[in-house]
Amino acid sequence: MALVVLSQSRFRAGHMVMTAGVNDLVQRGIFNPTPYLQRHLNGDWGDLSDDDRRQNDAALQSGEDRLFSSYQVTRDLKLWIITEWDRSVTTLLLPSEY
Repeated sequence: MALVVLSQSRFRAGHMVMTAGVNDLVQRGIFNPTPYLQRHLNGDWGDLSDDDRRQNDAALQSGEDRLFSSYQVTRDLKLWIITEWDRSVTTLLLPSEY
């Protein structure tokens, strides 16, 4: 599945990849990660503490640290999205795959 980013983002995503677990959910038609990726790229960090949000906001300004988002998709499904500090790669993964 190709991940499509439809609007302007606050930062460059780089190469976008997903882990085997996320890919399996996508291939089986259980999950579409695109809305969560869009939220991440727009600086909506999802279900994070205020401290983690501030850390992401500071990393966005400095460009010197990774960006991390967490989304509770369903009661049993959580998605993490991590963009590396140099904005070269954005990875979609399940917490169990970290």
